[in-house]
Amino acid sequence: MIKRLFFFLFAAALSGIMAAQEPSQRPQRTPEEEARKQTERLVRELNIQDSVRIDTIYNMHLKYARTRQNGLTRQENMNRMNAIYAELQQLLTPEELEQFMNHPAEQPRRPRGASVVTSGAPTPNRQAPQTERQ
Repeated sequence: MIKRLFFFLFAAALSGIMAAQEPSQRPQRTPEEEARKQTERLVRELNIQDSVRIDTIYNMHLKYARTRQNGLTRQENMNRMNAIYAELQQLLTPEELEQFMNHPAEQPRRPRGASVVTSGAPTPNRQAPQTERQ
């Protein structure tokens, strides 16, 4: 009886482990699709009308989407994100950059240590999440 119970618990645990290791069924987007989505979102949020700027932003997103596909380490990914923010500072006007960085999201978009010159308008206080991923 104890052997059967032990075998049953072992089989249940083993099947749970196997189910947790199945790859996700979500299809991966190509770099072109990812860049298009990111560009559309940015253009919609900031109401950018200039087609030359839109193409430049798309090409920037495409460049970084292609590097992301190479399986970056955490530090390389942080460097990639900081490079994206640096390029956006060059491409966007100060008002657009402030609107982008202070977008009302669950977490602020600015990377740690980044600062943006504000127009003096107070921004709502945001609290950092209580738990941090490692």
